[in-house]
Amino acid sequence: MTSSYQQQLDAKIERIQTQFAEFNPPSLEVFASPEQNFRMRAEFRIWHTEDDMFYAMFERDENQQKTVARIDEFPIADLSINQLMPILLAELKANPILSKRLFEVHFLATLKGEMLVSLIYRAPLSEEWEILAKQLAEKLNIKIIGRSRGQKLVLSDEFVVEELQVFERKFQYKQIESSFTQPNAQVCQKMLQWACQAVNGDNQDLLELYCGNGNFTLPLSLNFNRVLATELAKSSVYAAQWNIEQNKIDNIQVARLSAEEFTQAYNGEREFRRLQEAEIDVQSYQFDTVFVDPPRAGIDDDTLKLLQGFETILYISCNPDTLYSNLETLTKTHKIVKFAMFDQFPYTHHVESGVLLKKI
Repeated sequence: MTSSYQQQLDAKIERIQTQFAEFNPPSLEVFASPEQNFRMRAEFRIWHTEDDMFYAMFERDENQQKTVARIDEFPIADLSINQLMPILLAELKANPILSKRLFEVHFLATLKGEMLVSLIYRAPLSEEWEILAKQLAEKLNIKIIGRSRGQKLVLSDEFVVEELQVFERKFQYKQIESSFTQPNAQVCQKMLQWACQAVNGDNQDLLELYCGNGNFTLPLSLNFNRVLATELAKSSVYAAQWNIEQNKIDNIQVARLSAEEFTQAYNGEREFRRLQEAEIDVQSYQFDTVFVDPPRAGIDDDTLKLLQGFETILYISCNPDTLYSNLETLTKTHKIVKFAMFDQFPYTHHVESGVLLKKI
């Protein structure tokens, strides 16, 4: 590791160890990131001058004034994104219809080698644009989506299929444009392996809240008899169900519920037609483990109370501050038995954490 990466990683380790020391956790397991080419997503503004255009991002000076920074290469992005950037830009520059009023370019790559590019414009897209964009997609062997206000043109697919390896098994994941996916695929694989090892044993059924596209659901399902996963976003539920079918896994049901709604259903406070239509009987499960990967805001009080009734809690967090707050409640009934830090976002202050708790 270079000294600059090691220094920022050490600073994160010290922060996490200091912040959570009062909970007396076991030794922190640290999972580093590659120093370069780790991001599978990249988004750039397109900056137009009188005789040129280029990829750009904005930087803020000490007075918080924004300045335009020209981007010719982006070392933290996947190698395939860096290779495509100049080639795509040259093709766009060469055609006025493809370059006119172009506002942003978004790249979504996979370890498997697929690439989806979203071209976002400040003007409506014409039939001629569509013809030329299809020709460009075929020439560069990429998928292209065109967007402008109120308009979305999907030329082939609006997704890529990622392949992540967890120990000896490979899992296929549909990743839909503009939906959330883990940006650092190599660290994501480490997270999946850590989570599977953490709950490896004689288990009954698993409850998962905030399942997204099934990123953790698929590999975790191999450790349990049955899995009930909940997610509110329709696009994520659709992707999760596709992923379950694609990977030929038959012990997972997905319920389109928020964590708060599941708590109401589980406690018998409210019935949901969505559960009845999906033929999901919440009370038929024998849950002994709950897995949560909540948004940055953390877990609401009612859901925390629900979690406290489980023997085992596996918690992946993207926000140490809300994790700390939630652990103030959870450690009243549970003890931390595994503690991990994943450097999902190098060179930023963001930290991804993992905690395994067992009932006291």
